[in-house]
Amino acid sequence: MPSLFHRLPRGIPLYQIEKCIPMKWRQSIKQPLDVQKKGKLQSYPAHEAIIGLHEKTDRYMVDCLLITLKDFASQGHLSKAFRTFSLIQGHALASASCDFVIDSLSSLLLSCTHLKLLREGKQLHGQVITWGLQENRALVPKLVSYYSAFNFLDDAHFIALSSNILHPLPWNILISSYISKECFEEAIFAYKQMCYKRIRPDNFTYPSVLKACAEQSNLELGREVHKSINASSLDWNLFVQNALVSMYGKCGDLETARDVFDKMSVRDEVSWNSIISGYASRGKWDEAFELFESMREAGMELNIITWNTIAGGCLKTGNFKGALELICQMRAGGTHLDPVAVIIGLGACSHICALKLGKELHGLSIRNSSIEYNNVKNALITLYSRCGDLVHAYIVFRSVEPKNRITWNSMISGFAQWDRSEEASFLFRELLLTGIEPNFVTLAGILPLCARVANLQHGKEFHCYIVRRAEFQGHLLLWNALIDMYARSGKVSIARRLFDLLDKRDTVTYTSLIAGYGIQGEGKIAIELFEEMIKSEIKPDHVAMVAILSACSHSGLVAQGQLLFERMQTIYNITPNLEHFACMVDLFGRAGFIKKAKDIILTMPYMPTSEMWATLIGACRIHGDMDIGEWAAEKLLEMRPGNSGYYVLIANMYAAAGCWGKLAKVRSFMRGLGVRKDPGCALVDIGDGFSPFLVEDTSNSHSDEIYFLLGGLNEQMKDIDCVVCDDSQLQEEIFFLD
Repeated sequence: MPSLFHRLPRGIPLYQIEKCIPMKWRQSIKQPLDVQKKGKLQSYPAHEAIIGLHEKTDRYMVDCLLITLKDFASQGHLSKAFRTFSLIQGHALASASCDFVIDSLSSLLLSCTHLKLLREGKQLHGQVITWGLQENRALVPKLVSYYSAFNFLDDAHFIALSSNILHPLPWNILISSYISKECFEEAIFAYKQMCYKRIRPDNFTYPSVLKACAEQSNLELGREVHKSINASSLDWNLFVQNALVSMYGKCGDLETARDVFDKMSVRDEVSWNSIISGYASRGKWDEAFELFESMREAGMELNIITWNTIAGGCLKTGNFKGALELICQMRAGGTHLDPVAVIIGLGACSHICALKLGKELHGLSIRNSSIEYNNVKNALITLYSRCGDLVHAYIVFRSVEPKNRITWNSMISGFAQWDRSEEASFLFRELLLTGIEPNFVTLAGILPLCARVANLQHGKEFHCYIVRRAEFQGHLLLWNALIDMYARSGKVSIARRLFDLLDKRDTVTYTSLIAGYGIQGEGKIAIELFEEMIKSEIKPDHVAMVAILSACSHSGLVAQGQLLFERMQTIYNITPNLEHFACMVDLFGRAGFIKKAKDIILTMPYMPTSEMWATLIGACRIHGDMDIGEWAAEKLLEMRPGNSGYYVLIANMYAAAGCWGKLAKVRSFMRGLGVRKDPGCALVDIGDGFSPFLVEDTSNSHSDEIYFLLGGLNEQMKDIDCVVCDDSQLQEEIFFLD
């Protein structure tokens, strides 16, 4: 059926035209030609003049009504807008009504889209179909926008596909709507349909479809789109070029991304951010840092995302001071620190134990309301825990509501790090009562504590908990922690059984077992494991080298230790650090090669630590080298250490050599510095927890029975020759400690 608003053909009878003239207007028109005086019949020119007058008046009236309708629609007065639309329908001339109605429908559809009026919009769509305007170039984009706003993307897609409009606007709206709803596959499909219908994409199409390619990592299609852009006759467009840089960067083709970026005649902040993000996402931080400096030199404005990306890169690459410098520059430049920046800053502070600066960031987070984010509170817990301020860490922990698994893990690992076994165990039990299932990070954090405090019973309970849950089977980190726990606790055979059961092993797996065998004096087995690790093409790291060198030291394998120390530099490309040199000092000292141990200290590229001097003094005492021992003792005393054990070590060396005068000087020196020996403390497992027991402690109600038992154990140890010191030496040490 032809539309009622198609233009009427010329030459139609007058009575048909008069039907289009509103009755009120016909009645109100004065008789300019005075029909009664001039006769019953008028000439044809007179009729034409009347029609021209009414047509001009109708056009003016409808135009006013259309303006009124648009005002009502923009202000949200839809009921008035619809009543005005009815007037437009009733008063429009057939020769002009189609354009006015289309404008009216466009305004009403736009209003229904903005105000989310589903029923009214569908009624308008029905009216559009009734009048045969469903393929109108002005209405189709409005209909696509309308259905997209209600997430009826299938309907929007059908409207775009059914229309024969060759303009890309409806498809641009559809593709953009798919992108906003993260329906990237559908957006790509719509783009392909658009091209199949021979509709040429424009500069609004390409950025959207390139974003879909980036999110889907569809580099192949992205390259095809790039070729289409180059082949098109479109003018150079900054938004399209930025989208190309972003797409190539996210898809990993950084070479092409950089090529597009370098060829851009104009760049904005988005251009720089896209290329920097591309390098950052692939871990190529050197290039990202270089581009960041170039961006600053170019005078580009840096937004918070760029700052956070580079500061986060410094944090990931271990440049913690660099991350904090960037945070300070952000504040100095007036950039508002968002929660992400605060978390980065707290993370950097926690790694270098910058507690004061961390507290300043804590105060800042309170002032800018970042503290309301639980991730910020979790970072604060980690900061205070790593810096040993467990009181504030616990206060922040209790303020988090609701607590997630990360919150619990941060606090539990904090207590575990500082060997607070009771608090860690209590929190773990509280975690279970809340109904939150601990994950592998929770257990990997608490298992090493079981080894350090010799709480093997709790460690076995955790082991059973792990075995009963299938989700833990694939986490090597967790099984490494179990192996380390058993190895540190002296249960190397159990650690070895777990090691043999693993299908996959890494450096940590081997290192934990090697260290366990080393502690037990099984240096040869430790070396065999190390060689097996090398054959498995698992490269040793600094920690693995410390473990194997320490194992050689405990087993007296001097030649093997020397060889491994040389290979560490020549074959494994590991530069020895202070710990490795300390292992070599211990290796030579234990074996009686005191001069070699001394040479290591003198020739290494580091300043000797108090621990290294103490190691050399202990070796001199065992092997009776008083010359080097006194020299090392003087060096240690010059450092004025606060550890009372070092003074005891020096005094025992003098006592063993009978140098009572020098021993007295050490005691005087110790008193002058105000250093006192902390009493020995043991933890006794009483079943439901550990009870501390100090030297000469009589506060326990069962102290008499305990001392009687300890005395008996001491006698048995003497009988089996497990006491290194003879009675006279023991008395001298006790005398010194009084």
